Amino acid sequence: MADFSGHWAFSFGVLGNIASFFVFLSPLPTFYNIYKKKSTEGYQSIQYVVALLSAMLWIYYAFIKTNTPLLITINSFGCFVEIIYVSFYLFYAPKGARVQTVKLLLSSVVGGFGAIFLVTQFLFIGVVRLQVVGWICLVFSLCVFAAPLNVVRQVIKTKSVEYIPFLLSIFLTLSAVMWFFYGLLLKDFNIAIPNVLGFIFGVLQIVLYMMYNKKEEVFVKEQKITELKNHVIILHNDKNFPELSEEQIIEIVKLGSLISCTQKFDLALCMHENIAEDHKRWRQALEI
Repeated sequence: MADFSGHWAFSFGVLGNIASFFVFLSPLPTFYNIYKKKSTEGYQSIQYVVALLSAMLWIYYAFIKTNTPLLITINSFGCFVEIIYVSFYLFYAPKGARVQTVKLLLSSVVGGFGAIFLVTQFLFIGVVRLQVVGWICLVFSLCVFAAPLNVVRQVIKTKSVEYIPFLLSIFLTLSAVMWFFYGLLLKDFNIAIPNVLGFIFGVLQIVLYMMYNKKEEVFVKEQKITELKNHVIILHNDKNFPELSEEQIIEIVKLGSLISCTQKFDLALCMHENIAEDHKRWRQALEI
């Protein structure tokens, strides 16, 4: 039975590595937008700094536990990617955000991880050390999963999905499911428990994206219809003139565009004929 659960744990661990790989890569569209705008306006660095610290702590935990190589592989990749993200953010961030990010790095990654490492190495031994580090990892994993709550608040406030990381929400939900079963099969609740919250937050972000993305599409359509109506004269006072539908208004505008193009073509042709006639008369006058 132990071998059976071990094989299943390994399978879920591999799937968790794959899903987490895409979780770490999911902010790429965000940083592509930052690169295009040459600015980090509207984006924050705290989630990347917290994710970096969390990955470092899970590597430390995996080395103490000794039998979880799948935690080492994915979190090593996570550290590498998060360092790139933070460096990229610092490069394009304004001075205030850059200073704040550097302070956050020094206080959490350098100071925080350094303090945890020294305290657990010198004050705890054996199983107690593993338990202490495990609980610390659990708390920071909850912080990582809770970090997008700021984005959720912004989406609800602005009713816009511009800053919601949709790809991150998808892969975060899948990753949470895989790592939950991985921790459950290994009977390691430090791994399993945080992923319950991760699954809830992932589903919440997906639901919000679907809700507000649909509202944005409706708003854009209504705005376009309003703009079209401003270019169309509707005779409301004429009882015999039927009320036009949105589709009819669009067709009228298209037809008007075609008529305008035709009128421009006729005008150009008429001018060309007039110039040719004047040229002919000028030549006749010279011959005389």
